[in-house]
Order: sequence, then C-alpha cells, then structure tokens
Amino acid sequence: MAEDKRLASIPSLKNVKLDTPADTVFAEVKPQSDFKFGDETVRVFDDMVSRSVPFYDEMQRMTAELAGSFAQAGSALYDLGCSTATTLALLHHAVDPGVRFVGVDNSPQMLAKAREKLDALGITRPVDLVLSDIEKMPPLHDASVVVMNLTLQFVRPLHRERLVRQIFDGMLARGCFILIEKLTVSDSDLNRLFINYYYDLKRRNGYSELEISQKREALENVLIPYRLEENVELLKGAGFRSVEMFFRWYNFCGMVAVK
Repeated sequence: MAEDKRLASIPSLKNVKLDTPADTVFAEVKPQSDFKFGDETVRVFDDMVSRSVPFYDEMQRMTAELAGSFAQAGSALYDLGCSTATTLALLHHAVDPGVRFVGVDNSPQMLAKAREKLDALGITRPVDLVLSDIEKMPPLHDASVVVMNLTLQFVRPLHRERLVRQIFDGMLARGCFILIEKLTVSDSDLNRLFINYYYDLKRRNGYSELEISQKREALENVLIPYRLEENVELLKGAGFRSVEMFFRWYNFCGMVAVK
C-alpha cells in the first residue's frame, strides 16, 4: 500500500530540475574533439538531455516506477552515471526511505552539480556520490536496484561484459537492473532511417544543422551503441533470469533485467 502511494506521488520531472541555461555547446564552429562531460557540458546538461533524448521525461518516470516496485528496504540503489542527479531526485519520491542511494559518475563537475541539486530540492535522504570511472568502480553491495541510463554506451566494449557481471554479482535476489541505451540495428537501411528520424527530433527541439553535425562528430569515438540483441545477450550472459524491453523509440531502448 505504501508503495502504491509512493508511485502515485512521483512528481513531474520539471519539479526535480533546477533552472538550466540553454544548450549552446555546439552552436558555434569549434575544433573537433571528443565529447567530454566537463564544465561547459555540465552547465547546460539538463537542457541538453531533455532536448536530445526522445521521451526523456517518460523514460525517467518509468525508471522511477520500476525502481519503486523492486527496491527492498535496507538495501542499496545505485545510479551508475548519475550525472546531475535528476534520476536520483525523482527516485527519492518513488523508493522506500529505508533504501540507501549511491550515485557514481566520473565527472567531478557533474557530482558537484548533483549535490547542488539534491540540496536545493531539500532531499534529506542520505545520498553517497562517488567519483569513479564506471569501469573501475568498487564492487556493489546489497543492491536491489541498479540504474544505468544512457551510460553503458560510453563504456568501452572491451569492459562491458565484466561490468555487467560485476553489477549482477552485487545485486540481491529479485533485484532489478534498469538499462536505457541508444541502439544500432542490423539492417543498414533501417539504421539510417532511425538515425535520420532522431536528427529530425533534434531539429524539432531547436538544434541547428551545425549543432547536430558537430555533436555527432564529437560523439563518434565516444558513444558506441550495441544492437538490442547484443545488450540482451550481455544481460542474460551475466546471469539475469529475466530480461524485458519496457520502452522503445527507433534507436533508443529501455530494458529491465531481474536477478
């Protein structure tokens, strides 16, 4: 019953965001370099992600609903790649207060913004924010929920199998791993269509051709998407007994894996 009340009271995403400047990171011509989560990106990140990820608000809400249903009192919830803590702030309203929150990110600027956001929103639940590369983070302990939204795609493929196994090993029975990823698809014609539809979405959200092309080039060697089948194979290979897709938009997908 308490869980039902918590899930019914999940706030709108706009209520767990701070005022953020508009994303203009790629609005001017700049030398080509790999995408980084530094000061320039962090300053506008919440605007960037809400304009660049399809159905971002709904994906966050679905994450909160799933987490609220699987979180076990006395356990831990991990957000791997927690960025500015928008997801953690939303999960606070959906998850039993007896669950310990841990956010991990490799950007000190992101974690500083995350702490600022949690404090500004008056979130009193203890939240540990850990500075670490996801590939080198310490073992997880007693996790009933692990969230990895649009993060695994930035982990070098060489390390993904070991990382997913590490996540599985640190989870409690009946815990869930929530994974949202950008995808590629096997059919080259469909893949090209899906990419074009995605760029159309960015145009609708106010990005110019210059911004789209420069960000694409910056991400080219940094964000490496897998096919859906490859992600499912990773999850099942690690030992998860059930893997289901809960969201799909062209080349974006949400998966939930249950231990």
